Formats: sequence, C-alpha cells, structure tokens
Amino acid sequence: MNQPREPNQPRRARDIGLRIGVMKPGRHNAITDVTGVKVGHATLREGDLVRTGVTAVIPAEGNLFQRKVPGAVYVGNGFGKLAGATQVDELGTIETPIVLTNTLSVPAAIEALIDYTLNAQGNEAVRSVNALVGETNDGWLNDIRGRHVDRSHVQAAIRDARPGAVEEGCVGAGTGTVCFGFKGGIGTASRVLPAELGGYTVGALVQSNFGGTLQIDGVPVGKALGRFSFSDDVHNADGSCIIVVATDAPLDTRNLRRLGKRAFMGLAKTGGIAANGSGDYAIAFSSAPGLRVEHRPASRTRTVELLHDEFLSPLFLAAIEATEEAIVNSLISAQPMSGVDGRRVDALPLETVLPILRDHNRLHP
Repeated sequence: MNQPREPNQPRRARDIGLRIGVMKPGRHNAITDVTGVKVGHATLREGDLVRTGVTAVIPAEGNLFQRKVPGAVYVGNGFGKLAGATQVDELGTIETPIVLTNTLSVPAAIEALIDYTLNAQGNEAVRSVNALVGETNDGWLNDIRGRHVDRSHVQAAIRDARPGAVEEGCVGAGTGTVCFGFKGGIGTASRVLPAELGGYTVGALVQSNFGGTLQIDGVPVGKALGRFSFSDDVHNADGSCIIVVATDAPLDTRNLRRLGKRAFMGLAKTGGIAANGSGDYAIAFSSAPGLRVEHRPASRTRTVELLHDEFLSPLFLAAIEATEEAIVNSLISAQPMSGVDGRRVDALPLETVLPILRDHNRLHP
C-alpha cells in the first residue's frame, strides 16, 4: 500500500529551494495559470493490484467541439498509443478534453470522450469525434491487464477538472508510474513572460514514466546516487512521457508544434533519453480566444492575429523551463508505493538528494 511522506515533507521543487531556470512562474506554477485551462484526476488504488487512474486537461471554456482550440502534437519517440494524433496533425485543432491514462485503458477513455462530446448541449447532430488520449504503461505497479479504468473514471476526472492549484505526484494517470527508477507521477509548472516580451503564460503538465540518468537543475543526481538506467538497480529506460503544453499566446498549429518540440529539451535536461520502448509525446495548444475555430463557421474566410516567428524564442525558453520543473515536481511530490506482485518503488530520497543539491549551490532560501 501507499506509504505517505511525513506531513511536512516538501511537495514541490520550490519547497526545497530549487529555482529552475530564469523565468518567473505563474501564480500557481501550474498549467492552470494559462487562462481557461482546468485539470482533474480520478485515482484508482485498490488492494494490492490496482495503481492507476485518469488525468484530464480541459484546454478552454465552453463547448470544445463547437469551438475548437488550435493544437499540435510533436512525437519525440513514437512507441505509444496516442489516440487522435493524426487528425490533430492534419487539421491543427483539438476538439475534446485531453485525457491521460494507462496503455490498455485508451479505448475506455476514447469511449468516455465520445460520450462526453455527444451528450454536450449543442452537439445533438454530431456524428464524428476525435478523442485525444495519451498514455504511459504503469504495468510495473498496476494490474494493467485487468483494465480497471472504465468510462465512469474518465468522466469523473473531467467533472473534477478545475482551475488553480493542481494535485501532483501519485494521482490520476500518475498513480502507478515510475521515473528514473523512482516513483514518478503527475507534475506541472508554468512560466510568465515579462511584459516587454509579451506577458504571455506557458504551462506544462507531465505524466512521468521514463528513464535515463536523473539530473536536477543540471546536477547529476542519478549518477551521485548510483541509480540510473542500465545500472544494477535500474535495468531499463522504457516507460513513456506525455507532456501537455498550454499557452495563451496566439500561436497556430505550426508554431504550437515547434513549442511542443522545445518541451523535449526540458525532458532532456532532466536526463531522459527517449528509450526504444518509451512513447514520448508533446501535445500543445493555445487558449487564445481569438483563435477558436468554429465547427460551423458563419463566413467563408476567417481573419486571425498570430504572433510573429521573431517573437517566439521567449516562449520556447518558457516551455523548456516549465517542462523541466514539472518533471522534477512529479518526482518530489510522489510517494513510495508497492503494487502488483509485491513490487515496490521508492520515492526520490530527498534526505540524500538535498545535500547533493546544496553542494552544487542549487538551493536558495
């Protein structure tokens, strides 16, 4: 069963004095700092077998099918089951909530999103839905073959979605994940550009379940701990990572894909290697109200204002920093967990990690 940290245990990178990057975080340091974005979880922990769940990201207010948001998918490594990706790539829009779960529960999530869309007011004539569902394989701790996630859990995560602070660690789709040989989970962070650079917000949310050699703010923590992929204790680097990147900057699908590409630089900065069996994807979208795409347009043409390419670089940096910190937050927030077949995964040992970070002058008051 779960073995929680002490009540005063740090929950996020900034709780221990880490200040990753140079840009300032938003109010909640979460993807929900982007206006209109909501996050919800459904967490399944039952007996010694079930360690899984669902995380839902709502990109914007209102009927998403009738007023779609611009979106893009960037594939870091395609060993995964990202449902709905081809239509997003083709049309450049997202028309459902983004749902994250485990590998074998993707069909259940698709069916739940279809139900959600068909039952929404105004969608009575809808006959096609592009459900967008990402996954990682939590089968090391979870009885994944039991397929315990059903439509009701997905619907519960969507109902739970709200703005503000986001629960992290062993919740929702991060309940049974493993990252760098330690307990992974859900993590999030954000960055706000200064006014002279546009004042835009970029947020990231990750489902961390991958391997490599852990680095925290450039410090080779995994090497110092002697715990890294292909070492005696951690035998492989497979797993996967889903990164959801949100912004209120007016970007079209071309530049959202470029933004998602930069998120992988944040993953790389933590030591992830996109292993052969790791399905690594970034889903990026803009919640800018002027870019919503009407399902039934009133006119033949549309006029939108987009950010010029020359002003994108600060957003790229923000996506890198937010992704890096989101992954670190997923590790710090996670709890040790045991699961199927008596397997156990320890949390990142902060009592050992903090002196390492302090020796490298990474901790601030």
